[in-house]
Amino acid sequence: MDGTNALGDYLRARREQVRPEDVGIRSIGVRRVPGLRREEVALLAGISSDYYLRLEQGRDRNPSVQVLEALAGVLRLDADATAYLLGLAQERSVPRQQPRGEQAPESIVELITGWPNNPAYVQNKYTDVLAVNALCAALSPNYAVGVNLLTAVLLDPREQDLRRDWDELTEEGVAVLRSELGPNVDDARLKDLVGDLSVRSERFRQLWARHEVRPRRGRLSKLTHPEVGDLDLRSDKLTIGGTDNVTLVVFHAVPGSRDEESLALLGSLVAPQDAPRVRPSEHRPE
Repeated sequence: MDGTNALGDYLRARREQVRPEDVGIRSIGVRRVPGLRREEVALLAGISSDYYLRLEQGRDRNPSVQVLEALAGVLRLDADATAYLLGLAQERSVPRQQPRGEQAPESIVELITGWPNNPAYVQNKYTDVLAVNALCAALSPNYAVGVNLLTAVLLDPREQDLRRDWDELTEEGVAVLRSELGPNVDDARLKDLVGDLSVRSERFRQLWARHEVRPRRGRLSKLTHPEVGDLDLRSDKLTIGGTDNVTLVVFHAVPGSRDEESLALLGSLVAPQDAPRVRPSEHRPE
C-alpha cells in the first residue's frame, strides 16, 4: 500500500486473470504462471517484452496513452478499468488535506428528514455514514452516523444475515474502494482503511488482490429484514455538488409491488418523531 508501483501491480494482477484461450493462445503442456506470460502480453499489445517488463517492475512510469489502451485491450479491461489504468499512469499530484469534521450539507439533511417512504443516507468516499433518515436506520443498525459501511458489511455477521446479495455487494464495495484509491496513493485515510480491512477480513484480502475496479453506481439491494421479511429495494447514488465525492443514497421499492407494501409496513413501525442524527464523522472505522 505504499503506492510505489501501483501501475505495475495492476498490470501484473490483471495479466494473471486472463486465460490464454481468451486471447487466442493455445495452451500446450503445463503453464507455470497463472494467466498470460509477460512476453505474450507484450506481443499482443505490439510492444517489446523488455519495455513491458520495465512497466511491470516500475522502471518506466510514463507509458503513452496508446500503449496503455493497447494493454487494456489485451487484458480485456472494460471502460471503467481502462480509465483506472490510465489514471494510474498520470503524474501524482500533491495530496489534498481531508476536511476535518466532514458533515452532510444541512439542506440535504433537511431533505431526507422529510421523506417518510424513501430510506436515504449520506456517505463520504470512504463509506462513512454522515447522515441517515429514520426509515433507513430501520433497515440496519449499521445505517448510523459514524459507521463505516464497508467495514460493517465485511465484518458484522448481522449484515451477512440481512443481505441475500452479500457476495455481490462485497465484490462491488471493494472494487469501488479500489477505484477511489486509484492514483491517490497518498490518501492516508484510504490507506488506513485498506490496511485495517486487510488485517481483519479474509474476504477483503481475496477481493483486493483481484484489482477489480468499478464506479459507484446504483444497484438492487436484496434484504431479508427481521421484521418484514424479504425486501428488494432499488438504490440511486447521487454525488452532491460542491463536496469531495460525498454521495446521497436513496432507496425505493417498485411502485405497486409487495416490496412497496413491506417498506410501508416498516415505515409504520418507525416513530414519526424520530429524526436523522447528524454529527461530524471523524473517527476511524470500528
